Amino acid sequence: MTTTRAAFEVAVHAEATLGEGPTWDPATDRLLWLDILNSRVHTYDPATGRRTLRRTEQHVGAVKPRAGGGLVLNLRDGVGLLDPDDTFRWLHREPVPGRRANDAAVAPDGSLWAGTMRYDEAPGGGTLTRFTGDGTAETVLDDVTVSNGTGWSPDGRLMYYVDTPTRRIDVLDVTGDGRVAHRRPLAEVEDGAGFPDGLCVDAEGCVWVALWDGGAVRRYTPSGELDRVITLPVPRVTACAFGGPDLTDLYLTTARVGLTAPHPLAGSLLVVPGAGRGVAQPAFAG
Repeated sequence: MTTTRAAFEVAVHAEATLGEGPTWDPATDRLLWLDILNSRVHTYDPATGRRTLRRTEQHVGAVKPRAGGGLVLNLRDGVGLLDPDDTFRWLHREPVPGRRANDAAVAPDGSLWAGTMRYDEAPGGGTLTRFTGDGTAETVLDDVTVSNGTGWSPDGRLMYYVDTPTRRIDVLDVTGDGRVAHRRPLAEVEDGAGFPDGLCVDAEGCVWVALWDGGAVRRYTPSGELDRVITLPVPRVTACAFGGPDLTDLYLTTARVGLTAPHPLAGSLLVVPGAGRGVAQPAFAG
């Protein structure tokens, strides 16, 4: 195992309360990311430094590109679509008092796997739901506390998933119809090292996971072996994604929520250039 103090750079100096959800959009060569609790969707163009900001009317847990242009949003009350002309419409609206959206990911088949959680983080109060482009919703997991990182192996045969309080990165088999079965632990984050949050999978099939209250991002091999740790000065690293034209730069979102004396970079978007090589992510087919 290799532990390094990353030669990271500050992509965007910000004070996001709960920065999350970095996603590379190859159609625009921009990175999407968000601040959940301030209801803000950000974009960042690393070639020009140009940034944009969009405010949503609800807390937003995830934002992903759509195959036909526009964005799909995992919002407090359900999943919404933003068309290329900025028109908003609900794909599936199902408000539940006391519950909000959290992380989400797009599967190889173009479906959106969207997580939820209770604001009070009550055990079992969240879900993981699969949405297709026509708005069909299928609950995949219904006994979740803090639904977080979700990703697929490069060959699409495995899905990785984090329910943060379990301290585990789980792995599931993908069945012929795109669904999952046989959930089991891939790796467990030991006590005192933080809690697993968002994740991404690289071209070698290794799983990178951000550590909330761990000040680091870890890389696990497909067999569950910890083989790399990148330490960072900010304690609450929330999610990770490969970006850039060649998908070799590892982008990291961070948070400052709940910190009495946050680090000056808490809430910023960070990047570790040349950290590895990612896999192009599919757009939502809707």
